[in-house]
Amino acid sequence: MNQWNHQARKALKGAKQSNDFFDIQVFEDKNFPIKIPLEYAQLIDKTNPNDPLLRQVLPQNKKNSSSYSAEPLSDEDNSPVGGLIHKYKNRVLLIASQVCAIHCQYCFRQNFNYAQHDALSNWPQIERYINDDTNINEVILSGGDPLSLSDDKLAKLVRLIETIKHIDTLRIHTRSAVVMPSRITSELAKLLNSSRLKVIMVFHVNHAQELSDDFVQQIKQLKNLTLLNQAVLLKGVNDKVACLKSLSLALIKLNILPYYLHMLDKVSGAEDYFVEDEIALSLHQQLQTELSGYLVPKLVRDSNQKSKTWLSAIQKQKL
Repeated sequence: MNQWNHQARKALKGAKQSNDFFDIQVFEDKNFPIKIPLEYAQLIDKTNPNDPLLRQVLPQNKKNSSSYSAEPLSDEDNSPVGGLIHKYKNRVLLIASQVCAIHCQYCFRQNFNYAQHDALSNWPQIERYINDDTNINEVILSGGDPLSLSDDKLAKLVRLIETIKHIDTLRIHTRSAVVMPSRITSELAKLLNSSRLKVIMVFHVNHAQELSDDFVQQIKQLKNLTLLNQAVLLKGVNDKVACLKSLSLALIKLNILPYYLHMLDKVSGAEDYFVEDEIALSLHQQLQTELSGYLVPKLVRDSNQKSKTWLSAIQKQKL
């Protein structure tokens, strides 16, 4: 068994395992199941009840708010065939897997109907759809997390995408590579380094504390890839200028370019993570005074979401 598979099986699941591991009694089983890989859990400061990594995996109290919903992005409205989401002219997103190494309690797809949206199972229809639209030149792998697939299954999917002549870019969005660095195997690196496609790996790192020594070592194998990062602005996690600055500086040392800083997608149960627009804009503006332009991620909100206090300086997200 690969080391990462072993690590995945040993992940903390449920309130009891989590409370026992951290020697606390704060975890409760609520709507979104608790799942924390040990590689990530070991980065959490057990003596700090406000640890920014702990807060991301600790279920929050659900509040009744009309602006929050089970599926805030309405992905299925943009899914012409199972396993594929098409929101922007030149790119499509494939649901590569329903599984993720970690359950972040602010996850916007925690209620997504994955049963009907598996890219490999729906490949004939997906291939036909992409072949029929030569405007599409980029495929994005998302999920869940595409790196929850085995190397063999991921290789199969990549090779299938490579056969479509007008596709020249492959983008992979992953949190698993950060929270479980053992997932970056030599086989995975070989697959991605040798692809005919331009491969872009977009990590999901919210706090510099998540950049473990193991992660730093493992990503050295990704020699031919463009490495980007997208973070989510989360109250009590990274909503301070010093925190965001430290993250950008730590990322660029690893040749990872800060790319997006997302406003929270308003999924039910994530209300306590929300940072108000005015505060977010102020943080972003302060960050611009502290860092060179290329180190300041774009502040974005998914274009499917609306806000009465919409501020034009927040750019709409384009996946």
